[in-house]
Amino acid sequence: MGQQQKKIIKRRRRADYLKRKAEQAKLGGIVKRPAAKKAEVAKKAPAKKAATKKAPAKKVAKKSPELEEAQIAAAAPEATEPAAAQAVQHVAETTVEAIEEVAADAPQADEA
Repeated sequence: MGQQQKKIIKRRRRADYLKRKAEQAKLGGIVKRPAAKKAEVAKKAPAKKAATKKAPAKKVAKKSPELEEAQIAAAAPEATEPAAAQAVQHVAETTVEAIEEVAADAPQADEA
């Protein structure tokens, strides 16, 4: 029933449109609007380009192998408990070392 309803509405709108055009022709014809100036068109074009910007892609942090081992160990703690403890210890040590290196490389602020 939906297809038939659309067809009927479409035909009715077309008939109404043709009646309006016939009335306009009787009154003196169709009045054309003046063409838009090139300067106005050139000003409007950049506005559309600004609206189509895409969001930047999200960056994904790289995972260290030690961290992955710790995650695997956390998934099955009873089977790899000693290995997991070693992996966690190793990750903690490398993190502390990295923090110390950054602190050593950072410029020291003069205290007044």
